Amino acid sequence: MGERPVSEKLRVLLPHWLEHNHGHRHEFAKWAQAAREQGEGEAARLIEQALASMQQTDAALAAALEHLGGPLGGGHHHHHHDD
Repeated sequence: MGERPVSEKLRVLLPHWLEHNHGHRHEFAKWAQAAREQGEGEAARLIEQALASMQQTDAALAAALEHLGGPLGGGHHHHHHDD
């Protein structure tokens, strides 16, 4: 009984990472808006910069998942981060 191939592990991990990041992106956007509303424009700009970087990261992770054939089992579970 051998260990599962890395590709199978990634097909489980990548959807989880993408979902996890979705919750963080939502929080980043919410707090950037709150910072801007409180006159912290530079902090808001920097948080939005981090958000843009995370969106690029997610695009690369999604491309890796697609390259591997999509989520294992044809779907993935959802957990929600108050969005």
